Amino acid sequence: MRHLLVFCALAALAACSPRGAVTVDPSAARVGAVEEIFVGTTRDIDPETGRFGRGRSEEERFARFAISVPPEREAGSIEFPPKRGKPDPRKHFLTTEAEIHANAAEFGADLRHSLRALPRGKRDAVVYVHGFNNTFAEGLYRIAQLSHDLDMPGVTLHYSWPSAGNPLGYVADRDSSMFGRDGLERLLQEVSNAGAERIVIVAHSMGSALTMETLRQIAIRGDTRLKAKMAGVILISPDVDVDLFRMQAKAYGPLPQPFLIFGSDRDTLLNLSATLTGQPERLGNLSDISRVADLKVTFVDTKAFNEGSGHFNLGDSPALLALMGRIGDVNAAFGADQRGRVGLLPGVVLTVQNATQIVLAPVTVVADGLNR
Repeated sequence: MRHLLVFCALAALAACSPRGAVTVDPSAARVGAVEEIFVGTTRDIDPETGRFGRGRSEEERFARFAISVPPEREAGSIEFPPKRGKPDPRKHFLTTEAEIHANAAEFGADLRHSLRALPRGKRDAVVYVHGFNNTFAEGLYRIAQLSHDLDMPGVTLHYSWPSAGNPLGYVADRDSSMFGRDGLERLLQEVSNAGAERIVIVAHSMGSALTMETLRQIAIRGDTRLKAKMAGVILISPDVDVDLFRMQAKAYGPLPQPFLIFGSDRDTLLNLSATLTGQPERLGNLSDISRVADLKVTFVDTKAFNEGSGHFNLGDSPALLALMGRIGDVNAAFGADQRGRVGLLPGVVLTVQNATQIVLAPVTVVADGLNR
């Protein structure tokens, strides 16, 4: 009965917004800001639509998409065109170009061309891994939104594992995320081979578990060349068992730096996930960072910026997005003395052994506290 109530809650949360789908409109490139996204996916192609669907594919496919980010929107927001009616490039996220590569070699050549267009020393690659209950379009448009709103440097990529896109498919998605480990590893290898100098992974929710398993796998294989290029990991609301995360991190060895975990103990979906798994909490709603105190990670508490379920505060909150525009300063400040950390971002910094916790607060709250 308890699990039935949890499933009902998941369904109710997911039913609040329409599902996204890829809508191609080349003319939108004249209106919106176009973000180029390279894609590696282990999703099968839906025979009815001819597009990437929810089925699993043992053959990884590669592609490149150009996404128009509309000008009339608030930072953090994504609006899909209606199922009926004409899309509006001023308000809707639209695809202006979609190229499915014939093979990995063709994909690698295309990616290499984009990387070489950047000056040496700045050939970075950011790889986004989506979470539970995502369609292909939702993950694709989310990374386009983040790339635009955070003004991400370098080349942007998306790894799309075969989520069923169903709020009641939690267990199936957990299996599918593990199914996707080899695909993510191969995409990272393609990125490295194409000439990326540094690779940063940004993972959300269940995609964080996939990411950690892939990093563990890379370490076990002894791929030191790929490990050397890992320049940072950002886990957003990670749906990962805390004890499992500790074992994955220890298997990898010294973690890529910075290693940031964005979370909140008011994350409704992670609280439901903890109930489903029979654990008191997940990594993303950790209330006591002493459980990861011996690991070199930074836990950024975003509960003051909760939006809706609180499961994607980093991507949904305009105020938090503005703060994260200074994310490069965070890592630099952590190399300074302890006093240099306070005031870098609105909030409080706590340190327990190696782990660091930043409790973010809106600027007005911090200012009021300083004036008392």
